[in-house]
Amino acid sequence: MADAATFPAHPTTAHGSMARPTVQAPPLTPGKVAIWLFLATEIMFFTGLIGTYIVLRAGSPPTGYSNLYPPATDLTYVLPTKPEGLKTYAWPKPYDDSTNPLSIDLTAVNTFILICSSVTMVLGLSAFQRDQKRKGALYTTATALIGAVFLGVQVFEYRQLMFVHHYPIGVSASGHFTPDVSLFASCFFTMTGFHGAHVAGGVIAMSLLAIRSWFGAYSSTNYNSVEIVGLYWHFVDLVWIILFTVVYLI
Repeated sequence: MADAATFPAHPTTAHGSMARPTVQAPPLTPGKVAIWLFLATEIMFFTGLIGTYIVLRAGSPPTGYSNLYPPATDLTYVLPTKPEGLKTYAWPKPYDDSTNPLSIDLTAVNTFILICSSVTMVLGLSAFQRDQKRKGALYTTATALIGAVFLGVQVFEYRQLMFVHHYPIGVSASGHFTPDVSLFASCFFTMTGFHGAHVAGGVIAMSLLAIRSWFGAYSSTNYNSVEIVGLYWHFVDLVWIILFTVVYLI
């Protein structure tokens, strides 16, 4: 019987040193399954929210908003008299100061800020995967700070809308844009408020990652938590791009 082929117990390199076995992270973990299931429910939630907004907007009457009367004013007896300069709309138009108080320019800058946080999130995860712990900690901290800046700008916008600025009567009878002044206002604060709450949750999670990363918690063999939070963060960023387009630009 021919002798069986024998193999060294530990493979060696060409220089005679022992080769280190490659350790590859499992492609699917319970944490990843959980975050994907969670994101599936979030997709359904925001789809329903945006769908409701579209339905309400489509059902708004052609005279729902005007430049001379408060929102939802019954213009049945006004239109026949044809008041001078009266313009009516089914929904406030972008950049129309007489009916729409939203600052598209400010929010466009804020949107760019949030997109930048997705870039730093990717760079942070990549750094941990290459065992560049300090760089990963820096990028993770930057992501948390950028997210906090986004929230700060949103709070500033809310304050301007609700308390500081005095808007024309076509925006609000009270002069302030609060959730109760019109259907458009209710939709705006509901949609952006829910998204802001999601960003706040993401900032808290990212801050915890940043704190742990400075103590060397993540490396090329332990970055699953960073990846999971990153998936959530990218989802929140994507939802905001859709909301910005639907609510502010269209």
